[in-house]
Amino acid sequence: VEVYPAELAGESHKDKRKRLAKALIDSGQSAAIITLPDSLAWLLNIRGSDIAHNPVAHGFAILHADSSVDLFIDAAKLDENVNVHLGADVRVHAPAAFAVTLASLSGKILVDKNTVPMQVIHTLETAKIHTVFDRDPCILPKARKNPAEIAGSAEAHLRDGAAMVEFLHWLDQEAPKGALTEIDVVKKLEGFRRATNALRDISFETISGAGPNGAIIHYRVNEECNRNITSGELLLVDSGGQYLDGTTDITRTIAIGEIGEDEKICFTRVLQGMIAVSRARWPKGVAGRDLDSLARYPLWLAGQDYDHGTGHGVGAFLSVHEGPVRIARTSDLPLESGMLLSNEPGYYREGAFGIRIENLIVVEPATDLPGADNREMLAFRTLTYVPIDRRLIVSDMLSTNERDWVNQYHADTRRFLSPRLSKEAREWLDAATQPL
Repeated sequence: VEVYPAELAGESHKDKRKRLAKALIDSGQSAAIITLPDSLAWLLNIRGSDIAHNPVAHGFAILHADSSVDLFIDAAKLDENVNVHLGADVRVHAPAAFAVTLASLSGKILVDKNTVPMQVIHTLETAKIHTVFDRDPCILPKARKNPAEIAGSAEAHLRDGAAMVEFLHWLDQEAPKGALTEIDVVKKLEGFRRATNALRDISFETISGAGPNGAIIHYRVNEECNRNITSGELLLVDSGGQYLDGTTDITRTIAIGEIGEDEKICFTRVLQGMIAVSRARWPKGVAGRDLDSLARYPLWLAGQDYDHGTGHGVGAFLSVHEGPVRIARTSDLPLESGMLLSNEPGYYREGAFGIRIENLIVVEPATDLPGADNREMLAFRTLTYVPIDRRLIVSDMLSTNERDWVNQYHADTRRFLSPRLSKEAREWLDAATQPL
């Protein structure tokens, strides 16, 4: 376990505990049970290394209405620096003491039945503890990123974007030689991220799918299925990094050699959906399910669709898939300022090719418009800046607004990333981001 710096967290764990404890008091509850590792990490401003690619530690906690916490974790994971950081109001116990402490609680106890182990509910019921089923109190505050978390994430995305451009420049040089495999791509991309000297870990196992393998939505390459990257095919690369200041997740679909017109048309429809979400404005109270169709509409017009959500929540140096916010048909949670999500429509033709384009976006107040109603509006700001493969865009399919969005996005990408690149990658970026 390590301390997460206050300047990146944007709020002390003492203030977080007090804020959540007040909500318990207002609801007449005496304590809340917290069992999700990322909720524990967020609440106490700590990070860990118990789970691959997720900077969290296993443990349980009880947050009391007086803002103190009983933390159940292996004490061997906590050095003196962490103990000093936690302070006297966070009492550390062995994990074995958790069940006994649960059975000794009194008053109304908040439990999130969607996330706690069944044994927690069984223990409370056996001890005849008054349980109140509600959402883990950390989940929504954790989803609403504060200005420090957003600023950290923005910086992490620029750093990661520069590594991605170095990778794309390398790929354009090497792929035409015909010797690359999917595994080569995975290793080389991680190498560019590690060269930043800031990478803590990748944020999930990289998806590198060439040709028909790109149509497998959660494809993971191994030695048995490793495929050569062949001219005339699409390469789908979905990857991300864990940096101290933020978690990244980006997908780019890349042309290897000359690509067929059908693939380009499908790619452009996916791009139109991604642009529609990027440009969305909506009144406060609108949920992810209300925006999901924006990404699908260009595909629906052609009788096409994709079988996954359009976006998921992302943590601040935490889980790359973070609930509860989503852009999906199943999400009725209203979007709020500070929520960080992916924007990743796709299209997959089994046995042929896969397409996905993904940026991370953050919800913020929308700019005022002349003549607009006097109501609170929200919009997305894009955090990911990496070129979208212009070779796959059928420019004539785009509206003027869509074409302007792509050109502005590429101009911003050039402006933000050029100072961070090698000379060769900067020249490649200049060519890759020329206006449509």
